[in-house]
Amino acid sequence: MDSSSELQAENQALRQQLESLLREARSNEDKMRRFEQLEHRLIGARSMADLLRLLLNEYRQSFGIDCVTLALLDRDQETSGLLDAERPRDDQAERAQLDGLTLLHSLKPIESLFQDLTHPSLGPFNEGLHRPLFGTPSPALASVALLPLSRHGELIGSLHFGSTDPSRYERAAGTQLLQRLAAIVSVCLDNALNHERLKRAGLSDMLTGVHNRRYFEHRSQIEVSQARRYQHDLACLFLDLDHFKTVNDSFGHAAGDAVLQKIAHIIQAQLRAGDTVARFGGEEFVVLLPQAPAQHARDIAERIRLSISAEPLTLPGGEVVPISVSIGLAMLGLSHLSGDSPSLAQGLVNDADRALYRAKATGRNRVTCSAASDKLGETLGPQKNAH
Repeated sequence: MDSSSELQAENQALRQQLESLLREARSNEDKMRRFEQLEHRLIGARSMADLLRLLLNEYRQSFGIDCVTLALLDRDQETSGLLDAERPRDDQAERAQLDGLTLLHSLKPIESLFQDLTHPSLGPFNEGLHRPLFGTPSPALASVALLPLSRHGELIGSLHFGSTDPSRYERAAGTQLLQRLAAIVSVCLDNALNHERLKRAGLSDMLTGVHNRRYFEHRSQIEVSQARRYQHDLACLFLDLDHFKTVNDSFGHAAGDAVLQKIAHIIQAQLRAGDTVARFGGEEFVVLLPQAPAQHARDIAERIRLSISAEPLTLPGGEVVPISVSIGLAMLGLSHLSGDSPSLAQGLVNDADRALYRAKATGRNRVTCSAASDKLGETLGPQKNAH
């Protein structure tokens, strides 16, 4: 080969090398642009659920990752409670968007994965070590990146990426972007939790700790929508303490507050996971019972009534305060579901309120069903107990 041909070959090789560097630069620029877009969306997430959906779905799609999972410490079930309160019950599409999320009661399953809370762990997929984090994705994973999430020097969870490409997460690969992502996600999770706490404080009754009327009105519309969509039962209880003014007048407002707190506790103890109780105002409480047929709803109402009347309150001075409650019960009739959810929710509460008025008018300390809920029939009171 003459010198001219050698020079031409050398130039060709340099051009190819330059084109390769330019392609890599453009790829990195595009990757950085997508990363910054996602970063802004993470920071701007309006709720914990929105933040989790971004991490588990959109990050995976934006960067072509085969599997993304997330483990979060949730010792007091605070996060699970927030998510359950936010998403409609039985919404399979909503739940599917959070596939890959694991809430942990302790850090034991993940704390041994990280020696340094500031650096991700990259390397080949290890069946024994990584299967609990990823489950059984198809196709099988070949390499993984495990990102420790920490706040104030303490581990709060971990974010996991899995790829079928064995070279994607090699141990020698750079981790600058992953470190930055872990730091951002940690801060966003902490902020989202604090925001949800503030929001929940605004939706809770400060005296009794149960939800307030504002939360109930929001939740009732969700439950009505779900009942309409899936054609399942929805019951509403309206409860009012009997002769509560006498308690305040005879024993003082501190005793009245103690009675309200005890009533809230008793009601909660009789409810199922997924039921909703709220203080409606003064000595009135409301309860939503989704997927509760008429007879079952009446049994729950009667258990609440009996539990309350069976436990008089003993004051610090030794005085005993008898307590009883009147309850109105209404069912959302599936044959009367025309109209919007807010109107139907308000109508359900109004029916329960009218039933409560009848319970008061016919002797108190009893469960009375609304006229619209004709299947429920009779009034239950001290003379007749449901079993």
